[in-house]
Amino acid sequence: MPDLTDIEAKQKELADLKQRVRQLESELSEQPSGEWPPPGFYGDYYAYSGAVLGSVAAMVSLLANVIGAPVAGKSALELIRIYLTFPMGEKALQLSGDDGGLTLMLGCCLYLMTGMILGIPIFWLLIRICGTSAALVKRLVVASILAIGLWLISYYGILSWLQPRLFGGNWITDPSILPPWVAAGTHLLFGWVIAILAPWGMFQPYRRPTSATSA
Repeated sequence: MPDLTDIEAKQKELADLKQRVRQLESELSEQPSGEWPPPGFYGDYYAYSGAVLGSVAAMVSLLANVIGAPVAGKSALELIRIYLTFPMGEKALQLSGDDGGLTLMLGCCLYLMTGMILGIPIFWLLIRICGTSAALVKRLVVASILAIGLWLISYYGILSWLQPRLFGGNWITDPSILPPWVAAGTHLLFGWVIAILAPWGMFQPYRRPTSATSA
């Protein structure tokens, strides 16, 4: 005669296993489907693209300043010297190629890194606002607004009070050292380069090529 206790134990074990299977099926149904290409706005991709385009835009804006500064009777790396007053204070303005070449080189690297970081929100917002098929004129207008907004916030919303508090001077926002039109123009050029190069940063999902079949 079968052992009723053993049968009941097996039935209970079987019920527990069925419950565990239902739980696992429920958890699997809640996992992302892995749909490709991702539906909606692919924000992560445009953040990465913004970093790349931001570094390129920073190179262009720096080159424009290197070329334009001597025309105004300034050092070719005047912008970098002013940029370095944030970590170094007033002594950064005394740097020259003879005794501060390495520091100026590091300043150029930091400038490019800053451009890479700032390119992320600029490009992300540009694509978010304009979409992926906007005309160049629209991208330039939106990029101009974003770049000027970045300049106003970073210079007059942050640096105008933070640099004096940390280093005892406001060399970055001092118009006698860095004219506002130069700072605004540098930011505008930065935004325009991102807007012009935006098609290069658009997301193009890879699709497996299908072999053509003959009729």
